[in-house]
This record gives sequence, C-alpha cells and structure tokens, in this order.
Amino acid sequence: MQIKGFIDEIRDLGGIKFFKMNTSEGYIQITINKNQVDNKILEKFNSLTRQSCIIVEGKKVDNPKAPQGFEILPEDIKILSIAHTPLPLDPSGKTQAELDTRLDWRSLDLRHPRNRAIFKIQSKIVQGMTEYLNENGFMQVFTPCLMGAASEGGSEVFPVAYFDKEAFLRQDPQLHRELTILGGIEKLFDLGPSWRAELSHTTRHLCEHRACAVELAFIKDEYDVMKVEQELMIAAIKKVKQDCEKELELLEVDLQVPKLPFPILEFPKVYDILAEFGKKYEVGEDYDRESEVILWKYVKEKYKADFFFVNRFPFAVKPFYVMRVDEDPTWARSVDMIYKGVELSSGGQREHRYEKLIEQVKEKKINLDSVEWFVKFFKYGAPTLGGFAVGLERLTMQMLDIKNVREAVLFPRTPERLLP
Repeated sequence: MQIKGFIDEIRDLGGIKFFKMNTSEGYIQITINKNQVDNKILEKFNSLTRQSCIIVEGKKVDNPKAPQGFEILPEDIKILSIAHTPLPLDPSGKTQAELDTRLDWRSLDLRHPRNRAIFKIQSKIVQGMTEYLNENGFMQVFTPCLMGAASEGGSEVFPVAYFDKEAFLRQDPQLHRELTILGGIEKLFDLGPSWRAELSHTTRHLCEHRACAVELAFIKDEYDVMKVEQELMIAAIKKVKQDCEKELELLEVDLQVPKLPFPILEFPKVYDILAEFGKKYEVGEDYDRESEVILWKYVKEKYKADFFFVNRFPFAVKPFYVMRVDEDPTWARSVDMIYKGVELSSGGQREHRYEKLIEQVKEKKINLDSVEWFVKFFKYGAPTLGGFAVGLERLTMQMLDIKNVREAVLFPRTPERLLP
C-alpha cells in the first residue's frame, strides 16, 4: 500500500517508532519496529522532521488504536522534501494561532483536516448548484471581469490600467447577464469572482468574492426568481449532506435541509416587524445590519426557518435597473435572501422596458452616457427577466457556522491583505 502526505507527529519509543501522516484521506499511522525493518528505513526515519513530505510503501495491518483503525508497516520511505524547523505555524492546531497568522501561512494552515473540510464542502456546494442548474435547463456562461464603466456606479470599484484607458474590475456580472438574456439565452448562470473596493473590516466582507449568479427570462414576477433560488439552496445543501458526512462530523455541524417554501417578508410590513423590536424607520429607508439579525430571529421564532426572503425594498435605496411595483412605485421588486441573519444574495425582477429604464436613470441622477452601452439594447425588444447572485463564501460561512468569512476563502483579499 502506498501512502502520500506530510508528517504530522513523530514519536520514538526506542524499539518502536511511530509517525502520524497527514494525508488527503485523513491521519494514518506509520509504525516502525526497529528489529523488523531495514537500517535504511531507520536512517530515513531519523532524518525526518514534522511536516516533511514523504511517500511510504508498506503493509496495511489492522490496529483499532490507530486513527483509521489500521497502521502501515513501512517497506520503503521516499523523502520528497524535508521541512525546516522550527515551524512558523502548528498545522495540527494543538498550538493555537491568530487568524492573521494562519492566513500568513495559509498552506500550512490548510494541512489541518478541519480547514480542508471547509473547502471540500464548498466544492460540493458549487457542484450541487451546477447539477441543479444544468438539470433545469440553465446554460453556463462566462461574462467579463473587466468593465469599461463601473457596473453599479459609486466609488467602490478597483481601477485597472487597460492600455491607454482606465477600466474597472466588475462589482457584479449582472448587467452582462441581462444583455445575454436579451441575446435569446433564456436561462443562464455564471460562476466567477467580483470585487468591491470597500474599506470594510467586518467578519462578513471581502474585497474579492465569488458568486453563483443566475438569470432567467419570461418570468411573471420576482416570485419566479425566488422559486429558483430556494430550490438552488436545497440542491446545494442536499449535495453537501450526501457527499460530506465525514467533513460535517469533523466540523461538528448538524446540517438540516430547509423546508419549502422559504418565508417571505415584504416592505412596508418589514417596518412594522422591526418597530416591534425597537427599530424604527421612516418609509423609504433601508434597514441596517442589526435589523437583518432581528428579522432572522423573528422568522426563526415564527416559521422555524433559517432561510428567508425580504422583498419589495424601497426603490430609493436600489439601483436604476430594478423593476418598480407599477401600482405603488415607492417599492421595488427587489429581493434579498438571508440565511441565519446574514444577507447571501440580492436580486429580483429587472426593468425590461426601455422608457422606464431611462426614467429611472434620470431619477437616480445618473449620467445617461455612462449607461448607454447597457440600456440601448432594451430599445430592440426585451423579455421580462430577473435573477440573483449568491455569495459562495458567505453561504459556506453560514452553513458551517464559521465566525469569519475569511476562513471560507483559500487566500482572502481584504483592505490589508493582498499576499500570499
């Protein structure tokens, strides 16, 4: 049997020597009986340090006291790399390190099985989503990350030198998703990164994040969008439960499949709910971070649910491209999905009528020239459409009850962190 990995622990009891290997399948014990192995193996054993990378060929023997219920009696040890000492970080986790130190030495940090488990689960979240979308007729597309104009306006963009011009890293792929819908692709999704130049230092913000963004045409209203989004969440969670039993157990997470349909809270009634908890807002105002948590506790108590939607936000706080409620234009067909008190996505129905788009551009006091590249296509026929984008790191964080979203990113990008 061949075992490949890193040495996590070394014990020398004289006649018997042990080392525990950290492999992609978990910890495996290697046992060396001094009187039963070749001297070359002993010499190699004596040269090893913790976190050295090796390949062991040997015989598998049952041992109920070993981590996996068996041990390997080595017949050959191939040393790929000897780790320097002392280590800058203890990958076993026995010596705790601050998150910043862990991220400084991320490759060593990822050697802990618990940390690797997070990304196995994140991979299965994406797999569950893509399986659902493919099975339901959505086409995967790839929209640009470089923008000639800020996709949502404002100053939260990263400028990029683009030959003799200034470009921007996208904040969201939504506008190009809409244009793709106008091209006749009725159902699509896009998996990729987005960037926001926010000087935020919260446990849920990143300067670079990834999302599963979905768009669909010929919808009746925003409720069609919510139906797809909640089914997408169910598919992701079921996939994780099916394929990540060991990882969930390692992380001590009891993951439950939520019931359908997700509860929906709508403005202006949202104001009444928040007022009951002492949070008072004027009509037309957006709510704050604390209110998201209050609404979750309300939904948890009333509906026994962790997922829910908030719909019909005030148009005053939403971008020009959202569709308003024609009967009462104070409100927009704009939807957030919240999971355990944290917003995972923003979406809803988009405005497809050219004249209405132009009205809303003017109302938002946006220079028409800056969005002409987008709105001009709506002159030539556009279906009703809507969509959403689910943040993958936030979904992972909330699913696994992780305290800081940076732990759900391999190499996070924050205002202070651009390396490694």
